[in-house]
Amino acid sequence: MQQNKKLKRSDEPIWWGLFSGGGVCFAVFLPSVIFFYGLLLPLELVTLDYQQASQWFFSFWGLVFVGAVIILPAFHSLHRIRHALYDVKFQQKTLIKWLTMGFAALLSLASLLIWVLGL
Repeated sequence: MQQNKKLKRSDEPIWWGLFSGGGVCFAVFLPSVIFFYGLLLPLELVTLDYQQASQWFFSFWGLVFVGAVIILPAFHSLHRIRHALYDVKFQQKTLIKWLTMGFAALLSLASLLIWVLGL
């Protein structure tokens, strides 16, 4: 017996991949960023002038930094919010998915736009 059923493709692996990457960034990069900007710089154990910071931030590694500290954690947290809304029985799953993942994409585009324009 042959099944003529066409399998529906899911976009869930993409969202779970971004969720996973964001979790890793939350666990690895964010504590070091907090340590550096929240402790080392205020205690003046490390000095960083505007010229140095600007030159580094607008390099390739600055782009990686933006991705690791802003974009992936945004997808991670909004994916958590999305599934929390599912857990409390909000029935509009498609709307919730578009709102949460759309907001994460919007935050990502805004942070990349700020990085590109150098604001």
